[in-house]
Amino acid sequence: MYNNYLIPANTKRGQLILGIFRPIDLYLFGSGVFVTIILLAFCPLSSTAVTILVLSPALITAFLVMPVPYYHNMLVVILEAYQFFTNRQTYRWKGWCYKSGKTRKR
Repeated sequence: MYNNYLIPANTKRGQLILGIFRPIDLYLFGSGVFVTIILLAFCPLSSTAVTILVLSPALITAFLVMPVPYYHNMLVVILEAYQFFTNRQTYRWKGWCYKSGKTRKR
């Protein structure tokens, strides 16, 4: 129909578990919950500070796998920011004539 192609916007979601999570996200969250359960079993919850420390692995991993608009999740946002700040910040222009075969001597 008039050579228009319709591409679904959610094609990547079909490759994700429950349409949201990658396998690594679930492994990360599962390990955080596992560590929290082990800490709950062996640490006495005598104060609020200890309770927060015991629950922190599950809370941190839940924060990392939380979905974010325009990115996949917070883990991806943090990795992209790290990659941006640690890579080279000066970009050399290669332009349209970079591979034309003609070199200009200065």
